[in-house]
Amino acid sequence: MDKIALQAEPRNITGRGVKSLRREGFMPAVIYGHGFDSLPIQVPVRDFEKVYAEAGESSVVYLNLEEKNYPTIIQDIARDPVNDKFLHADFYKVRLDEKIKAKIPLNFVGESPAVRELAGILVKNISEIEVEGFPQDLSHQIDVDISGLAELKSHILVKDLLISNKLKVKAEPEAIVALVQEPISEEELKAQLETPTAPLPEEVEVVKKEKAEEEAPAAEEGKVEAGPEKPGNK
Repeated sequence: MDKIALQAEPRNITGRGVKSLRREGFMPAVIYGHGFDSLPIQVPVRDFEKVYAEAGESSVVYLNLEEKNYPTIIQDIARDPVNDKFLHADFYKVRLDEKIKAKIPLNFVGESPAVRELAGILVKNISEIEVEGFPQDLSHQIDVDISGLAELKSHILVKDLLISNKLKVKAEPEAIVALVQEPISEEELKAQLETPTAPLPEEVEVVKKEKAEEEAPAAEEGKVEAGPEKPGNK
């Protein structure tokens, strides 16, 4: 597979000033990683859109910055809630000789005969799979062919997925990825929706605990108990 590359520049504008960057066709971003100081950068929005469509958040993107090439993973993105345009991105610098964990989205392809001919209902239980491997071996997505689901109640398990043997799957092999349920009538569906669901015992205990905490004296609110520091993901 060809390397996915993206040109980047150091960024001096921060805060509200990034609006001017966006008007000029650039998107603010940051690159960071283990043993690498965080560095604000900017990338052309249109180029980033193409790269993200190809790499997603699991394939390696080689960031060209000041005549240096950094292998990175797009760690996180921010979008405008109104027009869904990209606003910001985090690039995590990786080492190609160290394995990392990543969640790869599933891409369902094909058509199920049980859905088409028997009016079955396709249920997708899992939308992404966590794997561990070297960054350069991670894929953008994992295709799931549902054309083999020819009967009602037929299903696809995690162990049935076509995943490179270079990657270690961090999910239960017998977990159901997708299945075809028997069709139900509108009356049955309406009855299911109207049937109240009783909370589980654990949920009841949680509600009671939360209520007790809310009714605790105000003096108790000022007492904060320090806990262990949460480790980073990387």
